[in-house]
Amino acid sequence: MNNDLPVIKLEHVSVRYRTPAERYSTFKEFAIRWLQGKVRSNSFWALRNVSFEIHKGEVFGIIGQNGAGKSTLLKLVSRVMRPTEGRVIVIGRVVPLLELGAGFHPELTGRENIFLNGSILGFTRKEMEAKFQRIVEFSELHEFIEAPLRTYSSGMWARLGFAVAIDAEPDILILDEILSVGDEAFQRKCLARIEEFRKQGATIVLVSHNTHQIEQMCQRAAWLAHGQLQAIGTASEVVKSYRENQHIN
Repeated sequence: MNNDLPVIKLEHVSVRYRTPAERYSTFKEFAIRWLQGKVRSNSFWALRNVSFEIHKGEVFGIIGQNGAGKSTLLKLVSRVMRPTEGRVIVIGRVVPLLELGAGFHPELTGRENIFLNGSILGFTRKEMEAKFQRIVEFSELHEFIEAPLRTYSSGMWARLGFAVAIDAEPDILILDEILSVGDEAFQRKCLARIEEFRKQGATIVLVSHNTHQIEQMCQRAAWLAHGQLQAIGTASEVVKSYRENQHIN
């Protein structure tokens, strides 16, 4: 395994969002104003000229305050959106855990949602049948798997989402503030599985407000503020700079 091989590369990446400058009470009103060429909009840069690489087999952390551009960056890496400027190169199967169970339907059972989410991730029904028992065992939801998801607690919902995604055997695993789900024992179980992936050569991108977790799990990290890259380096160095700037002990 070549740990110097970049599997994620951002080259001068910028993302601009546009928002309406006025409120419209109905879609009809908006459509009329748009046809008249009278829709005014404001724009802001969520990311501005961001460049860095993440290497194969690396656990890479991203920190920053709310609104720093972290979620936008993850959407780019997950291929959910494209940059306004610059280029994003991603090599391999990406499994994003941006919002656990985002593809679930509350009226379907746990079993049905496993197959639904698997199809969203690109697996056939036959492949999901082979994975099903492992997913249920990892989630520890045996007695609830035939119940509709609307009866699940938020923790149970997140457990099932994590179990489905983690069984996809990704080349790149993206984790956005998801390691706070479940009880302490389940968190340890999730961390152990993530460590298995790392040892197998998977690349892990972790976003967390928990700087101790970033220091503990990541080799390197990046700090974003107002859409711009403030620092990149070893996790301990970047966390230290971030804490000093935020006056965090």
